[in-house]
Order: sequence, then C-alpha cells, then structure tokens
Amino acid sequence: MHFPLHPETPQEGLSLEDLFPGRDLAPMKERMTDLMAEAGLPYGDRSHTFNSRLAQELGKWADTQESDADIHDLLYKAYFVDGINIANINALTKIAGNAGLDIDAAHKVLAEREFEFEVDKDWRRSREIGVTGVPTFYSHDLAVVGCQPYETLEKFVQHLIELQER
Repeated sequence: MHFPLHPETPQEGLSLEDLFPGRDLAPMKERMTDLMAEAGLPYGDRSHTFNSRLAQELGKWADTQESDADIHDLLYKAYFVDGINIANINALTKIAGNAGLDIDAAHKVLAEREFEFEVDKDWRRSREIGVTGVPTFYSHDLAVVGCQPYETLEKFVQHLIELQER
C-alpha cells in the first residue's frame, strides 16, 4: 500500500536541511545508514528528498505488467542509493526501462496519470488505518511503524499467529 510521506514536496525536491530545519542531520543519517546495513540494504549519502507520488503511480502500473526486475527495488535504489529525483517523469521512465518495462507505455501512464485513482485509494486507506510513517506493518488492526529491529517484527508476527490460533 502506498503512503503519502511528505506529499507537499515540490517536484524539484527539497534539501534535507530544508525538510528538517534546525535539526542536526548527522545522527539521523547515521541511524538510517546503520538500520539499512543491518537489514542488508544499500543506502547512499542522501542530500535531498523528492516527491514520490509519480513513483507510486509507476509502481502501481508496473504491478500490472510483466517485467524482468522488481520496479520497487529499482525505485528504492534510485531514491535511497543514487539520489535520483523520482518525481521526474524521464527518470522514472528510464527506471521502468531498466525493469524491462515498455518505456513509451510507462511515459504515457505517468503523463496521463492513469494510476492516480489507485494511488489515491491507497492514500485514503493508509489514513483510515492510521499509518503515520514508513514502513508500517499492519494486520488485524495492529501496526508496527517505522524501521524496527528484527526482534520487534518477530514479536509482532508471533502475536498475530497467537491471535489466529484463538
């Protein structure tokens, strides 16, 4: 499910300093780097945040297509590792092409906003269930929000299993 994290971010993006004015970014960046390393995920030295709305629409469309690669993994890498502006249609169509998707079809889907309604539905649903951050793990009206240690997620899953056994 897609979630509107900083939906007010302009298409050209914002520096992290502008997104978090007055905050010391070094501890935030260090924490994210450590969490990603612990999860075995690559993570770059991000300086900007970008509006993810069009990337979410591309992801929704890509989920209806057959492709050579997981578009979501490629979008993650573009944003969190390579610092690519994922609000840019040309950047997104290049990512779609790298996933083995039809570039012209991807461009059309984005330019005409063909999956806008589907992402709007996700955004409404995320608000309805109280999602406040990403990632959020949700089941049985229970949620774990944010990048959590493995042990926390394991406890969450164990609790869900116990609920189903009742």
